[in-house]
Amino acid sequence: MSKLKIGVIFGGVSTEHNVSITSGTSVIKNLNKDKYEIHPIYIDKQGNWFEYSKNVVGIDILEVGKEIEEKTPILNPIEYLKKCDVIFPVLHGLYGEDGTIQGMLEILKKPYIGCKVLSSSICMDKVYAKIIFDKACIQQAKYIYIKKEKDNYIYVDKEFNEKKCNLNEICDIVEEKISFPVFIKPSNSGSSVGINKAHNKEELIKSIEHAILFDKKILIEENIEGREVECAVIGNEDVKASCVGEILPAEEFYTFDAKYKNSESRVVIPANISSELSNKIKEIAIKAFKAVDGKGLSRVDFFIQKNTNRIIINEINTMPGFTQISMYPKLWEQEGLSYTQLLDKLIELAIN
Repeated sequence: MSKLKIGVIFGGVSTEHNVSITSGTSVIKNLNKDKYEIHPIYIDKQGNWFEYSKNVVGIDILEVGKEIEEKTPILNPIEYLKKCDVIFPVLHGLYGEDGTIQGMLEILKKPYIGCKVLSSSICMDKVYAKIIFDKACIQQAKYIYIKKEKDNYIYVDKEFNEKKCNLNEICDIVEEKISFPVFIKPSNSGSSVGINKAHNKEELIKSIEHAILFDKKILIEENIEGREVECAVIGNEDVKASCVGEILPAEEFYTFDAKYKNSESRVVIPANISSELSNKIKEIAIKAFKAVDGKGLSRVDFFIQKNTNRIIINEINTMPGFTQISMYPKLWEQEGLSYTQLLDKLIELAIN
């Protein structure tokens, strides 16, 4: 019986390129070589496609920051993809997790792992994900949506009325509707890239100007004092949720460095919370995933508010980190599903 041909795409042109390399090489290392013929596909920061020519049997997991050196150009990416049976786009961020590559795979009629075009694009855009969560009556932090068009900043209210503002006027709106401290986030970004916390007007203005470097749409969000927890979901129609894990960041919040460079950051699996709270989080995770029409897999992130234990959704990651220490595979490992078995299940879901 011939092996299933699995195309694993990693790298990409987003700010999460280096994280994707680590995730991609982790996936390749853990795929069952007896069951699958693996085709590693690397996209560099300029968007060029390569076959990763390292022998997949002895592949090493590359640390965040390491570059791909052993590579052969793919002259016709479309024809290369056509020879694969299933595609695993282990791409984080723009042009990978936002529905663009999913759309290409839909046109090629190739089964692929993960969410479809709609859910990928919604969850990549934090502002529009919040609109869906609002409609689904899922509790979340208060927020303000602004964008920049040419030299103008524009405040967009809950009814999508637009008002041109300068940065001082935006600060006044933030103080009136949210109050400090606040988080400033590019609407389309991941791994905490471009995110800052502001405690006053001066920091808010600097943080907005920084976030604009990554996206023209900006989310300004209420600071929630509490615990950061995450839940993994898997499935198409019959969706299952894992146990809940807790993030203990080494810094004031879970920055890029805290995630990937600071060994003092820790995760606790399962989180030390009541079964009642855990079950409620799992229930909301599945509801949120279905609300965005999710398929395959996602990691759903929450806050548990201090003193009230109120569960507040933060975001859905449709292609969460897949490194050896990433929360998504670790949560399923806690449930008795090894990394390799998890990959088998995801491939099965993609085909179905």
